[in-house]
Amino acid sequence: MSETPAPEKLEDIEIRLLLEALFLKYHYDFRNYAMASIKRRLKQARMHLGFATFSALQEGLLHDPGMVTTLLRYLTVQVSEMFRDPTYFKAIREKVVPHLRTYPSLKVWVAGCSSGEELYSLVILFREEGLEDRTIFYATDINQEALQAAEAGVFSLDRLQHFTEYHRQSGGKSSLSDYYQAAYGRASFDKSLRRNVVFSDHSLVTDAVFAEMHFISCRNVMIYFDRVLQDRAIGLFKDSLTRKGFLGLGSRESMRFSEHAPAFREFVSEEKIYQRRAD
Repeated sequence: MSETPAPEKLEDIEIRLLLEALFLKYHYDFRNYAMASIKRRLKQARMHLGFATFSALQEGLLHDPGMVTTLLRYLTVQVSEMFRDPTYFKAIREKVVPHLRTYPSLKVWVAGCSSGEELYSLVILFREEGLEDRTIFYATDINQEALQAAEAGVFSLDRLQHFTEYHRQSGGKSSLSDYYQAAYGRASFDKSLRRNVVFSDHSLVTDAVFAEMHFISCRNVMIYFDRVLQDRAIGLFKDSLTRKGFLGLGSRESMRFSEHAPAFREFVSEEKIYQRRAD
């Protein structure tokens, strides 16, 4: 007679079945995300939504199509800041931009754009460096609500103090207040910042290359992937970059263990900015 699985083991089984159901019915694939992170977020979702077990949550997900949007709020990280890690943006300004100036037209991909903070940071930086008019920006995420928020470009006014200071530390050549209007406790960023932006649903887990890029910024997304999925994402970035194109990762992310690492060289190692090799 087989033993009954321990409660912790049973929860893991339920979570894997829940993620399988999410993929099979809605085509959102979280099956290779880091288990500890996914488990923590699903526990929050289960408690806040009032389900006693993950199996009950799975049943609700399968029979209530409206629940998938709610669940994605818990499974996707929507916490960011404009010019977060200012030294990263300063390195782009001082070391990457001189190379990008040599191209007559540019394509930039912000992968996992969340609610748009990093996108607007890059658009403002490119405007200040005179590159915006020749650049198409692609902002992608798997969360439709996040994409809508990014396209709206509206942020709580109490966040702007940090944004402004980070912009200054990144080598900003203007005042951040030049780019937004403040009213009713919110800052609405100028629509002109979105004139060259394409917002699109794209998954690093399941989707393919869609354009040839000169610069890709994907920061603090892969820390939630397991090793297999990290390797897939880096392979996707490699195939998406033009020769000598640039890739920026988050401070806790690395391609050191990826089979695609030989295709890159460290360009600004302390800021996790890599360049695809010409060969």
